[in-house]
Amino acid sequence: MKDVALRAGVSQSTVSFVLNGLEDMRISRDTRRRVMAAAQELGYRPRGAGRPPKAAGRGVIGLIIDEIATSPFAAISIEGAQEEAAKHDALLEVAMTGGDAAYEAAMLRKWAGDSAIGVIYGSILTRALTPPEGLARHAAVLLNCHDSDGRHSSIVPAERRGGEVATAALVAAGHRRVAFISGEPWMEASDQRMEGYERALRAAGIPVDPSLIVEGNFLPSGGRRATLELMAQDRRPDAIFCANDLMAVGCYEALKELGERPGETVAVMGYDDQEIAQHLSPPLSTVLLPHREMGQWCVETLMAGRAGPVRERMECPLVLRGSHGA
Repeated sequence: MKDVALRAGVSQSTVSFVLNGLEDMRISRDTRRRVMAAAQELGYRPRGAGRPPKAAGRGVIGLIIDEIATSPFAAISIEGAQEEAAKHDALLEVAMTGGDAAYEAAMLRKWAGDSAIGVIYGSILTRALTPPEGLARHAAVLLNCHDSDGRHSSIVPAERRGGEVATAALVAAGHRRVAFISGEPWMEASDQRMEGYERALRAAGIPVDPSLIVEGNFLPSGGRRATLELMAQDRRPDAIFCANDLMAVGCYEALKELGERPGETVAVMGYDDQEIAQHLSPPLSTVLLPHREMGQWCVETLMAGRAGPVRERMECPLVLRGSHGA
């Protein structure tokens, strides 16, 4: 759908409204024609996401998540789970709880009364947690989190491997002084991405230089500050790996303030593949977080009734654009 929007020169929401046949929206005939033409040229076929099955013959799947509005990734996971539930003629019912234990317990009791197929228990931050006791009464999977005692199947991104392939791509492009701007150190994702960075350097025979590792904050402000600190060193880096795309935005700003050209005089790598990554100049090379696929995996696992708890780490694919340099 994103590709169709780019081809037609409209927003993704406009593509959704047109392809879902919503005639009451004030979208011109010319725009509708452009969207339909772009969809036909690209061979796009809508999957019917967002539409409940005609008769939810297989029942309901519950999804509890602590936050939705603080990150785009929760919505992407929910959309993936909803698409997969629709394929199985099931409804997805979502509860955003803010971590309120009483609210979670009430939803779990409700779904037990509804004889739900199962429950997906999710977290906006990748982390270890202790699930509520009521979850044990359901077939359950953990989304973007894991429990320390391993009672439930779980799916998280393969963050170490993502950090490793991102760093390896910079090394393969000829860079030897590769810096890393971390996120906040208490975050599991930040810590594991840095482990992957260090692992890739060692595999390439490049010593890990502590002076090239600077703490950020997962925001553009942290990326800008850390980049200025790195570039002020006597031996500056020739590539900077930012632990997320928002810090890469700040990195770009700092480099341009210094008269540098991102992707030419200093290579930049991001992580997350947020929407903004493809609109930077040059477009940002990054690593994709597979939140849609993780949501789909949760529903597939519940519908399949797979025996035994499994801990799955889903691959984070490399997305090379123009910023990792040569």
